Amino acid sequence: MPSYTDADIMYENTFPHKRYSHTLSFLKKHIGTNEQILDLGISNPLSKKMLDEGYSVLNTQGEDLDLDTSTLKNNSYGVVTAFEIFEHLLSPFQVLQEIQCDKLVASVPLRLWFAKAYQSKTDPRDRHFHEFEPWQFDWLLEKSGWEIKDREMFTNPVRKLGIRPLLRRFVPRYYLVYAERKK
Repeated sequence: MPSYTDADIMYENTFPHKRYSHTLSFLKKHIGTNEQILDLGISNPLSKKMLDEGYSVLNTQGEDLDLDTSTLKNNSYGVVTAFEIFEHLLSPFQVLQEIQCDKLVASVPLRLWFAKAYQSKTDPRDRHFHEFEPWQFDWLLEKSGWEIKDREMFTNPVRKLGIRPLLRRFVPRYYLVYAERKK
C-alpha cells in the first residue's frame, strides 16, 4: 500500500485535479468557448482553468447571493456555471429563478450517509447548508424553471487511510448537471 506524506495530502486537497478535470470535460461537452459565462463565486482555480481552456468567464464578486441577486439580472451572458455554490445558499431556488440566461452547468456535493455536512473549522462562512441527493437537486432545478439535459455523478477519492476515505473511492460525491431554461 502506498504511503502518503503530508505534502501529498495538502497538494491533493489544494488542487483537486480529478474534480476539475471531470468538471471541465463535462463543460466542454455542452458549452462552446464562444459563449460568455457568468461563474457564480469569486475567481478561483477552476474558473482560472476555464479561462486557460479559452472560455470567457466573469465571476461574481463575493456578494451574498441569498440577499443580492443583482449580478444575475444585470449582466449579458449566455451560460451560468455554479460549481459547488448552491450548497452554501439558504435559498438556491431564488437564485436559480433569477438567472437570466438559458443554459446552466452546475455541480453540487452529494449527501453522504457516512459523513456529516461540511463545515469549516476556520471560516464561519464556509459551510454547507444543503448537501443534496440527486433527486432533490433535480427537483429544485425543475421547480425553478430548468430542464435537465444531462447529468453525471462521480467519486473524488482522497489520499487518506480509513473507512470514509475507502468509501469515497466507490460512493459518488459530486453531481454535475447541464440544464436549459424551460420554454
